[in-house]
Amino acid sequence: MPPAALTQSATNLLRHHHRLTTTRTFINARVKWVRDPYLDTAVEKEKNLSPLLSLKSLILSQPSRTLPVSAAAAHKDRLRLPAAAGKFIRKYPSVFKGFRPIKKLALPHVKITHQALIVHNEEARVFDSAVRRKEAAERLAKLLMLAGTRRVPLDVVDGFQFDLGLPHNYVLTFLSEFPEYFQVCGMDCKDSNGIQMLGLELISWRDELAVSAMERRAMGVHSERRRGMRIAFPMDLPRGFDLDKRVKNWVDEWQKLPYISPYENAFHLAPDGDQAEKWTVAVLHELLHLMVSKKTERENLYRLGDYLGFGKRFKKALVHHPGIFYVSNKIRTQTVVLREAYRKDFLLEKHPLMGMRYRYIHLMNKMIMQKEVWSFPSWASSDNLKGLLGIPSE
Repeated sequence: MPPAALTQSATNLLRHHHRLTTTRTFINARVKWVRDPYLDTAVEKEKNLSPLLSLKSLILSQPSRTLPVSAAAAHKDRLRLPAAAGKFIRKYPSVFKGFRPIKKLALPHVKITHQALIVHNEEARVFDSAVRRKEAAERLAKLLMLAGTRRVPLDVVDGFQFDLGLPHNYVLTFLSEFPEYFQVCGMDCKDSNGIQMLGLELISWRDELAVSAMERRAMGVHSERRRGMRIAFPMDLPRGFDLDKRVKNWVDEWQKLPYISPYENAFHLAPDGDQAEKWTVAVLHELLHLMVSKKTERENLYRLGDYLGFGKRFKKALVHHPGIFYVSNKIRTQTVVLREAYRKDFLLEKHPLMGMRYRYIHLMNKMIMQKEVWSFPSWASSDNLKGLLGIPSE
């Protein structure tokens, strides 16, 4: 090819690159939020599951495997209990059993029921599996790799602990198993009390993990990974949802843009450009794919996004792409769900931990009618306990 032609080709390429990195073509049309009853159900069925499992872990961490109810009350905020500890415990008689120790003037205590212990022991076998622990370590490592510095404040990581499938008290019981992966470090920022914040750092970059779920899927089709592949995100709009025609046309063109890996640093792109938005969506998509339930609270994403430097770009991406992400307002919070991961309200890729969680949910919804389940003689009369359990008084 003549030098002049090469120069012209290079000029055209630069112009094309400039258009991709600086142009914002999103139509200024309102993208309405439409309720998805199936995904709302997927979120709502896990109501109170996380605090219940936290309380269960706290009880079983005691030498006696029992806990004074007053101690549970003292940890209410840390456990994120939605109600007073005693009320929360009474709500789930298939999981928690109240009793008063034989000692004189002993305080009411709580322990785990036999049924719940069976599930807990099976769950422990899942957590203790070398394969599953390695998978959990890799999910955590990939989360840290989304940060350019490979480090994230511990309190931000804590927000993802349940959704990543990390064990209870993972900092003390889990990280030490992977010294080649992780180390706790000091951050260059301070908390509201002026104390230096602690962070979690990935010791070294791992190329074998720097492949996103979208890239793996594309490699299954094209048999090789190429930088800048034009990968389109799966979209699934709920019945009755119609995108404005102008928005739909924009989305169709936007999907044709090159896919930039979330494990690449693309902050050089103009933040309001279409290409930058596709990279932002790639980061959000990968984050949700790392979660065992393919969802997490919106606040977790926003806090991480703020730390990574995305600012309001996560929020805009969630609003602009309702066919990729769904934001549920159920269970007193906003939960972001990866649409493609669900068929109606059923999770397609069932992680073993999710199988255990569904068994806990079954116990949570199971009401035991026998009087002997509860033995809080000083807490309430028999009739009052029946009322709490929804049993008519005789």
